[in-house]
Amino acid sequence: MTTALAAAALAVPAQAHHRSSESPLPTVTPRAETPVLHDDDEGGNADADDPAIWRNSAAPGRSLVIATAKEGGLRVYDLDARPVQSIAAPPAVGEDDAPGRFNNVDLVHGLRLSSGRADLAVTSDRGHDRLRFYRIDRDRVGGPLTDVTDAAAPPVFSRDQAEINDQRTAYGLATWTDPASGKSFALVSRRERTSITLLELLPTATGTVTYRTVRTLDLPSSFRLPDGTSWSPCAEPDELPQVEGMVVDPANGTLYAGQEDIGIWRLRADLTGTPKLIDKVREYGVPGTYDEETEECTPGADPGYGGTKISADVEGLTLLTESDGDGYLLASSQGDNTFAAYDRELEDANEYEGGFRVAPASSTLDGSEECDGAAVLNAPLGDRYPNGLLVVQDGHDAPGDGDRPATNFKFVDLGTVMDALDD
Repeated sequence: MTTALAAAALAVPAQAHHRSSESPLPTVTPRAETPVLHDDDEGGNADADDPAIWRNSAAPGRSLVIATAKEGGLRVYDLDARPVQSIAAPPAVGEDDAPGRFNNVDLVHGLRLSSGRADLAVTSDRGHDRLRFYRIDRDRVGGPLTDVTDAAAPPVFSRDQAEINDQRTAYGLATWTDPASGKSFALVSRRERTSITLLELLPTATGTVTYRTVRTLDLPSSFRLPDGTSWSPCAEPDELPQVEGMVVDPANGTLYAGQEDIGIWRLRADLTGTPKLIDKVREYGVPGTYDEETEECTPGADPGYGGTKISADVEGLTLLTESDGDGYLLASSQGDNTFAAYDRELEDANEYEGGFRVAPASSTLDGSEECDGAAVLNAPLGDRYPNGLLVVQDGHDAPGDGDRPATNFKFVDLGTVMDALDD
């Protein structure tokens, strides 16, 4: 079932701009970083993108960070940011077909498999338009992750291999377990489209996992501005404003979805009801002209309809929960290398609570720039991170290696983040 939302019904009023009067954001520094990944042939086309934090309840100090590396597959790190396991993305089906490419990752806890309950890492394989599932066993010989993807798992959006090769495929990802039914789901966005689909995760009798589509929702691609005109963000021909960063609040089944050039949406995780745009990127409403030769957009004059806290692209979304029900929705503001924090509580209308930057800790341990993905866990993780952990992708690792593209993940003590937000 597909629900299309009319752009005119979702018009958002203009916001006053006070950009010049805002004080500088506080900074936090990382405590560790993972080895650099290089998105070139020599580096295995590995490109850091999205992390998830798995807590080992029996031994929190032996918890793991599981992260995507696109064509480089999956990487698993310990809390010292040292590699524990590397899993290759599946090869291309045929010589001319797209190879596997792991985009986003999230966790499912306690899924009932035929062999017993298990925690799973779930990743979107953009190259094959499928989800992949990996059972987590910290002490397994050979590495903690085991592939339990059902061989018959279907494409998420595509009808055939030709459509898969067009790469309008599974992109952003968030998992959710409905406490009322006990069923687990994945919410998956589509590359270069506005679609989000809800998939029910289905264990099989053989111990693998597959899924079925429950419903799909299309967010708007054009918007009615306060001056009565219609606006869409500048992009390549036939490319719509996609969603990538997503997270579900388990307490109330609320999905937050970052439409990269638009802003942050709040909607029900079951994809029913009407989405609400809780904040807009600064570039919202700015006209642009696409140049086919340079493959870039030239922006026009800013009419002043955008937000003031986040800059396109809005990317990694992650939820910082607190035991009293409070907490923050954290969003990566990729355009200005900052992170924005919004109140988790719906009764407070997800109001903006502050922000921060992840700055260099030293000449050899840099901060985070153009962050794609982020994950936070507000729980003790042994002696290394007794206050919890924030992991963020760094799109430009320094000092780098010449002209080679260099990315990795930074580990930040969550206590320093909380102090920054409390300032």
